[in-house]
Amino acid sequence: MNSMQRSREIGKIIKILERRIPVGLFGKRNKSPFEVLIATVLSQRTRDENTSKASAQLFAKYRTPKQIANARISEIQKLIKPSGFYKVKAKRIREISRIIAEQYNSRVPKSLDELLRLPGVGRKTAGIVMCYGFGIAESIPTDTHVNRISNRLGLVKTKTPEKTEIALMQIVPRRYWLDLNELFVKFGQLICRPIRPHCAECPITKYCDYYTEIYLTRKNQAKHST
Repeated sequence: MNSMQRSREIGKIIKILERRIPVGLFGKRNKSPFEVLIATVLSQRTRDENTSKASAQLFAKYRTPKQIANARISEIQKLIKPSGFYKVKAKRIREISRIIAEQYNSRVPKSLDELLRLPGVGRKTAGIVMCYGFGIAESIPTDTHVNRISNRLGLVKTKTPEKTEIALMQIVPRRYWLDLNELFVKFGQLICRPIRPHCAECPITKYCDYYTEIYLTRKNQAKHST
């Protein structure tokens, strides 16, 4: 399959998922760039519901980078405790807030390169801020869900999220960059799960290598063994 065919296939996949999983589910589209940035840092190694609770508690008391930068670490820790690893995250978000307050006049930098200079901010976090904070498609934020699903579908043949992002950017039309992360993450949580994916409920099996090469094979083997 050439790159043009894959681009058309990706468009069909995204349109099907949009009908099944409406974008905007995560609420990121209604948040400021600063809220998106801090929430994404808090989301590392925790569940969405814990991130939401921690973010809500933090921003109910502190709204600006300057306020968080001047807050006591112990108070920040208490507010973000639901997110897990709260001691490390408290130091990180206060330092990020201090840099934004002092070096960027309390405005999150509107640049992927500048975001990557902030402590603890990698490509995925920076890409999410650009997508959901600024509505700018400079990259395709790629986490374990996007990496897994892209490989299962056969869109890419890569081993790491970093390599998957590069490969996806070469074949996914830019008009889909803003939505792909959100759709694939939710799809990965609900259906295309890491262990025991719900293939029988999947609306895009006709485009999936995993379904045709592994799931159906296992199903047929189980059928013949009984």
